[in-house]
Amino acid sequence: MPGLVPIGCGKSEAAQGIAEAVGVRTRSKLPSRLGDSFRVSAAHAAGVGRSRGDADDLHRPFRGVRSTTVPSTFSALVDCYRPRLAAEHAFVGRSAARLWGLPLPWIWTPEEDLEIAVPLHLSAPRITGVRGRRLAARKIRYWTVRGARTVDAVAALFTCAAVLTLVETVVILDALVTEADNYPELGPGRPLASIDEIANRLQAWGRFPGSGTVRRAIPLVREHVESPKETETRLLIRSAGIAEPVVQYEVYDGGRFVARPDLSYPELKIAIEYEGDGHRRSKEQWRVDIRRQRDLEDRGWIVIRLTQADLDDGGAALIARLRRAIASRG
Repeated sequence: MPGLVPIGCGKSEAAQGIAEAVGVRTRSKLPSRLGDSFRVSAAHAAGVGRSRGDADDLHRPFRGVRSTTVPSTFSALVDCYRPRLAAEHAFVGRSAARLWGLPLPWIWTPEEDLEIAVPLHLSAPRITGVRGRRLAARKIRYWTVRGARTVDAVAALFTCAAVLTLVETVVILDALVTEADNYPELGPGRPLASIDEIANRLQAWGRFPGSGTVRRAIPLVREHVESPKETETRLLIRSAGIAEPVVQYEVYDGGRFVARPDLSYPELKIAIEYEGDGHRRSKEQWRVDIRRQRDLEDRGWIVIRLTQADLDDGGAALIARLRRAIASRG
């Protein structure tokens, strides 16, 4: 009868019995060793009952996985999938590129599937939210980046090259070969690859979707680039039929270092500087930028400063200004 406690039950058992009688699930504390994301099978092995694993305070980011919070970032979603990652599985494609911090042209959204690679002799995962891909074992080089097993950075590019434009591919290649410490979001180790290594890997892989784009992009790669916008600006200038500027040329005056413009024509003393949002938000960086511009102009340089707006309109104003600067040098 309601309100009666069965004989032989303690208080906690009685409370649980009453809760079950009225259809309320008790939410016991989960074992700490499970972490924030875990497989249902691991929870059962740790003594967590099915009803607790199916409680509505746990989220289901992937089949067979439970999470204590809703994953709202790419890193959080990767953490949710890691319990499902089998021994020979690895992140690939866009997912691998994001783990390496390569400058993809797309902003991550929760609707973007995770991409998982497996060797040819295995079946690729087929679950909601995941795109399974099969690769020849000779193409897979396993790395652990930001706690997740992934293919190497060159393979990350190759496996998303099919949906990249030529410019987007050069942007990523420039990031792979740079040694710049201030390159945004780039993963561990600089450079991640050399131009020769990329060319050799391309030959070893043979034909694959996007291989032609990578092949055309390799001659356009330049070392020492410090941001994707430098690459975009350089290629924009090339496409206008103007001679390609030098990347990160160091200007000295009597042996004293003056500046290192993003792009420049040293023989004409023309410098091109891209100003990202970081330059605007940082008071110290803004002061450094102003001082560098004055130092260059005091030595007869023309300094052209541009922002994203100069690239959004196709660069017409930038190209016109650059042509005038070149013409002014006779």
